[in-house]
Amino acid sequence: MPIARKPAKISNYQFMCAMLYIVENGCKWRALPKKYGNWHTIYMRFSRWSKNGTITKIIAKILEAMKKQKLLNILFIDSTSIKVSPDANKNKKNQKQSIGRSRGV
Repeated sequence: MPIARKPAKISNYQFMCAMLYIVENGCKWRALPKKYGNWHTIYMRFSRWSKNGTITKIIAKILEAMKKQKLLNILFIDSTSIKVSPDANKNKKNQKQSIGRSRGV
C-alpha cells in the first residue's frame, strides 16, 4: 500500500514562480528565497513532476503558446554556451586593454 503524502503546502502558482526564479537566476535549490516557500518542498514537487512527465508537458504548452504569439525568435546566450579555444587568450597578458582597466593595471 503506497504511503499517503501530506496535503501540498504551496500552490501550483507558487511552484511555477519558484521554478521561474530558479531558471532566471540559476541558483541552487537551497538559495531559493523564503517568499517562494520551503525549498525542499519545491524540489520534491519538481522531482516528482519531472519523473512523471508533467514538467515536459508544461514546457510543451508554453512553447506552443509562444509559437502562436510568434515569440520564438528570442535567443539567450550565457558563458556556458560559448566555447573559446585555448589559443584565444594567447599573447594577451601584457597587452593594454582598449576600454577600462582590470587586474589593477
